[in-house]
Amino acid sequence: MKKKVTIVDYGLGNIVSAHQSFLKVIQDKNIEAQVIISDEPNEIRTSSHIVLPGQGAFKSCMSGLKNIFGMIDTLEYSVLKNKIPFLGICVGMQLLADDGYENGTHKGLGWIKGSIRKLNVKNLKLPHMGWNNVNVVNNSFKMNFIEENKDFYFVHSYFFDCFNDDNIIAKTKYGLNFPSIVGKENIYGVQFHPEKSSEQGLQLIENFLSL
Repeated sequence: MKKKVTIVDYGLGNIVSAHQSFLKVIQDKNIEAQVIISDEPNEIRTSSHIVLPGQGAFKSCMSGLKNIFGMIDTLEYSVLKNKIPFLGICVGMQLLADDGYENGTHKGLGWIKGSIRKLNVKNLKLPHMGWNNVNVVNNSFKMNFIEENKDFYFVHSYFFDCFNDDNIIAKTKYGLNFPSIVGKENIYGVQFHPEKSSEQGLQLIENFLSL
């Protein structure tokens, strides 16, 4: 059966780059799949895989989702009830938390217990921008992750303060050792941008598509 990957368009994601990377993996690996960009909940309902990109502020991204009638309800039905594989990228990963503390306190999706807090770094620049190591600490999930240390591309000033260690898949050090990959059942979030992370980023996308 042909897979259908939907990249959620809510006005605040790195849509084009993510779309091109998924297309490249599908074509290069001869995967029976299509990838679409959509802001239609009906497209989400018929998807085999869902991708939530994100850039900018936590509040703006949550507002973007809320402003599409039925989007959050549809995402929750598809991901939490029907267990469709889900990948959140950058702020799309941060939205999985209970709340975010960027310019006030704002409620997130609450799918993975935690809060989004500012990186407390001394003598280091914010945003944390560029290549950094991702160290896998838990590979017990259905999705495979590259266990040898690999560098991925980051652009962020806030991190996912994960309340349950079982949800932390990988960590990255920048002033502090923060979760750079989180997961729960069929839900995955990456703080970095796989679509900007060369071959290891494409490998991660391929592993997600294999679910």
